[in-house]
Amino acid sequence: MHTAPRRSFIAKCLLLSAFALQGLAHADDKITFLTSWYAQAEHGGFYQALATGLYKKAGLDVTVKMGGPQINGMQLLTAGQADLIMGYDFQVMSGVEKGLPVVTVATSFQSDLQGMLTHDDVKSLADLKGKTILVASSGRASWWPWLKTKYGYTDEQSKPYTFNLQPFFADANTAQQAYPSSEPFQAMKGNLPAKFFLFADDGYPPYGTTLVSTTGFVKSNPDAVKRFVRATMEGWVSYFKNPAPGNELIKKDNPNMSDEQIAFAIKQLKDLKVLSGGDAAKLGVGTMTEARWKKTYDYLVGEKLIKPETPWRNAFTLEFVKDLRVMP
Repeated sequence: MHTAPRRSFIAKCLLLSAFALQGLAHADDKITFLTSWYAQAEHGGFYQALATGLYKKAGLDVTVKMGGPQINGMQLLTAGQADLIMGYDFQVMSGVEKGLPVVTVATSFQSDLQGMLTHDDVKSLADLKGKTILVASSGRASWWPWLKTKYGYTDEQSKPYTFNLQPFFADANTAQQAYPSSEPFQAMKGNLPAKFFLFADDGYPPYGTTLVSTTGFVKSNPDAVKRFVRATMEGWVSYFKNPAPGNELIKKDNPNMSDEQIAFAIKQLKDLKVLSGGDAAKLGVGTMTEARWKKTYDYLVGEKLIKPETPWRNAFTLEFVKDLRVMP
């Protein structure tokens, strides 16, 4: 005689279980993304995708963590402290040479952002032969060999760059390494006429602000990675149209970043066409090609920065960008 209440109780339990399972099935996939430096406009696409809900719309629960000078992104990635990081082609290729299970899944920019700040009278990078060039220690194992080979620079004309612009300000015969939104901004604030030359415009091969993961995470979460890549590229397109939402999060993470510097950086990135230029113009934002990676490999081998037997194709996958077509 207690059959009906019991059936009702069981039915309610099954209904509650169904709702619980449905909630689990639709739970957003968690992804932790680590940037390479303090928050800035060069990271805008990631913050924009977070601020405008693009990650959420893609079924992702994304945490963007800010990098910095004391943070080793590759170490944190391989230790499982981040699912993806903002990477660099040379770093990934070197990691692959060492046997690290790391892989680039997409790129933000078609060009690496490294370049040279010169005084206003310099017409091209070729004009710097014989002038003093300030180079940080990290540059000597990355872009400096490329410049020496291409333009005939010598180690004798280089001096250490200590991230202080006073030597550049004081000597019209000096040039120095730079990023488009940093040192040129400081020169502008100092009322010093200057020029910025992006190495990529002269053929420097690596991509810029890439998305790097581990082979294990990519293999276990291919759909989440695919959605993260697409939402990020949509974030970049959105950021270049209306950066206000992303900028709010950038300034929240990095209160030292001013509206003036962010605006300067965005203009520089647009003028240099790092997001929309190259292959992205036809294939969409985020795209990569094997031919381009081969150029990076050839350069690194030619300058004896990696061994020829390095399995360079392991440094990237085109799986997540081949059909992306997020047009700038």
